[in-house]
Amino acid sequence: MTPDRQDKDTPSPLGNLKDALGGYLSASGHSLVGKAGERIGGLTDRLTASADGNGDGNGNGNGGSKGGGSSKSGAGSVKATHIMEVVDIGVPLRTVYDQWTQLQEFSDFTKGVRSVNSEDEVTSNWNVKVGPSSRSWKATVLEQVPDERIVWTSEGAKGSTRGVITFHELAPRLTRVVVVVEYYPAGFFEKTGNLWRAQGRRLRLDLKHFARHVTLTDEEEIEGWRGEIRDGEVVRTHEEAMEEEAADDRDDDDYEDDEDDDYEDYEDEDGDYDEDDDEDEDDEDSDYDDEHEDDRRARRRR
Repeated sequence: MTPDRQDKDTPSPLGNLKDALGGYLSASGHSLVGKAGERIGGLTDRLTASADGNGDGNGNGNGGSKGGGSSKSGAGSVKATHIMEVVDIGVPLRTVYDQWTQLQEFSDFTKGVRSVNSEDEVTSNWNVKVGPSSRSWKATVLEQVPDERIVWTSEGAKGSTRGVITFHELAPRLTRVVVVVEYYPAGFFEKTGNLWRAQGRRLRLDLKHFARHVTLTDEEEIEGWRGEIRDGEVVRTHEEAMEEEAADDRDDDDYEDDEDDDYEDYEDEDGDYDEDDDEDEDDEDSDYDDEHEDDRRARRRR
């Protein structure tokens, strides 16, 4: 008797096969969903651990981010992000440096800086935009040499930085700016953004905005801060630096005037010498011609 002719109450082999196959697929589906849930949960745990500074996103606590861009601080709890950006600007070196010292203007052309207030030549207060919120910190200049470099540190509730910016003259109207920053995030949002290099992208973008601003600004209207800082203290004020530059300019002008006077005196001496020589040469030529004329006359008489 075929399965189709069997009594409805009697289970057929085909029905058993269908039921078994359905049960297998259902079990497999639950297993896949369970595994997917475990993977998502594990990824969430690793992301949270990385944001808290207890892991590297791979389930362990001794790794760094890709490319060697991060490392742990001395306490071993906070990872630092190392950022380096370079930009070439078609403007003289002094103009680029003087523009960088105008901190209060950064909010006019950058996307991240909201305001900068300088307390004195060494310290300044920054307010920047981080996602939908804002962050504040105090920056301290440790070293500043005009047209060469600026070294600083900053401290805030959500992180700290150490950085240096250097200025290099490639040509009379071409300057290279190099920025190196070591960033230590402290808040959850900052640490999470640190995983995706958000700070490096922000610095790169703002540095491009700075290059655009400097290139399009009338360089004759700029007077930057020309003082010098060593070990966090001002060793030469802006006024002293400007006085020294003015004195050097006066010395250069006096030196050029002395050279011009010496050159004129030398020309006068050469001029007098040449006139006397010309007269002597004319007299000698005249005497020589007279002698030859007398010789010719004596020959004719013979």
